[in-house]
Parts: sequence; structure tokens; C-alpha cells
Amino acid sequence: MNGPGQHRAGNGAAQKSKTRQPPAKPAKPSESDQYREEYVRGFVEKWDELIDWDARAESEGQFFIDMLRARGKRDVLDVATGTGFHSVQLLKAGFQVTSADGSAEMLAKAFANARERGLVLHTALADWRELNRDIHGRYDAVICLGNSFTHLFDERDRRRALAEFYAALKHDGILILDQRNYDAILDVGFDSKHKYYYCGDQVTAAPEYVDPGLARFKYEFPDGSVYHLNMFPLRKNYVRDLMLEVGFRKVRTYGDFQETYNDHDPDFFIHVAEKAYER
Repeated sequence: MNGPGQHRAGNGAAQKSKTRQPPAKPAKPSESDQYREEYVRGFVEKWDELIDWDARAESEGQFFIDMLRARGKRDVLDVATGTGFHSVQLLKAGFQVTSADGSAEMLAKAFANARERGLVLHTALADWRELNRDIHGRYDAVICLGNSFTHLFDERDRRRALAEFYAALKHDGILILDQRNYDAILDVGFDSKHKYYYCGDQVTAAPEYVDPGLARFKYEFPDGSVYHLNMFPLRKNYVRDLMLEVGFRKVRTYGDFQETYNDHDPDFFIHVAEKAYER
């Protein structure tokens, strides 16, 4: 199984050759929790411009609500709450939701977003690698959405986080986890139209640098502000294998909310992992 790639940063030494050199490679994050430094308040305040709540609600429809209802799930732990979009949608649909995130800035914004809609979030600041230390109880479902799992750069951290998700579930619980289609980005190139997830039409979000161990995305907003996120380009089958190795019994993968798809077409993959076999 392939773990995170090993990289050496360029040393900047003068080259004897006059051949034009490619742009310098950005430094790979040394720790999986660097995202806390990247989600600064200014970026968090603009995040909803990228998502566009109304457009995203229309594009994904009832997918997650129907997925949970069809399996009789009610108590949901949202471990990547972000600015609160999915927590709010599930609360409005009648689910019991606990909203967790590793970024205090994101949780504060999520709480404010919910309050503006007449809802109160039950929030918790939590590190996935110590999830069951920070979160108590067992849930029917754990959701990890918004390409959040890609923030983990160390394979041991990914395994540990999945094991914590598994332990937070009831015996027949499910994990729903999504990711960008990094297979297509690595193998073909980036051509996403952001039809489903990042729907803000005034914001550009595209990779500035990509290799098998690093995807550095650049986000440009109408006011001229620019932010960056460093992510690990997880391949679809690698994530599926990790889930099964941690203990999940079955994993079903959707492409942009569809069961049937060409592997290089979807912007996002959505994995639904079951802790027990369905009857």
C-alpha cells in the first residue's frame, strides 16, 4: 500500500545549464494539523462565498438525507463541520447532530450560520486522532465531508482517524466520507467545473501545484484576496482499502452522487462504509 510520498525540496543552487527550470516545488506540510494555520479568520469568513449554500443545496439535493433515512440512521456526528452547511441541512431534516471540527474559527462560523437560520448547533472542538477523547457516546452515522480527510498527510494519522471514526459508531453504524477525484487530477489534469461542491461562481479554486504527495490549491476571491490550502491527493482505491483494513465490512463509492460513473468524470467521490453487513 502506498503511503505519503517522500520529497526533497529544491536547494536553489545555481545551475550551469541555461535550460529554463520549472517553478520551485512548495514545501510539503510536516504535520497533519497544519490546516489549523491555513484556515485563518479571513479565509473562514469567505468560505461560504466558495460553497454558495443555496446552489450547493440544489446541486446535491437529498442525497445524504436519503442515504441516512434509508438506513434508519438518526444520530449523526459531523466530524468536519466547516462553516456548518451539512450540519444545518441535517438538523433541518430532523436528525440529531453533533458538530465537530479541528478549527475553532470554523466552529464559530458554523454556530453563527446556524443561529442566523434559527438553529443551535451542538459543537465540539476535536482532533480526529483523539476523537473519542473529545466526543462521547456512539452514533448511527459519522460524516466527514468537504474533502476534509485530505488534510491528513501521514498514513498513520489517516489510519488512526478512521479507527476513531469506527469506534464512534454503533455496531451497525455507517461512515460517509468524501474526497476530490485526485485520480483524475494526477492522471489527466484538473478540469473541474465545480458543478456540485464548490458552487460560488465568483470564486476560482484550482491546484497551483500537484504531485503524488501534495496538492496545493489556490483560492481567489472577487476582492482580490488569495488563500492557499495544502492537501494530500488521496486516490480512490487507496481510501477504500484503508477503510476495509480498519475494520469496515463493506464500502460503496459514488461519483458525484451517482452509483454509475466513469472514474475520471466525477469532481468528487463519496464513500459509504458500513460497520456491519447490510441485511
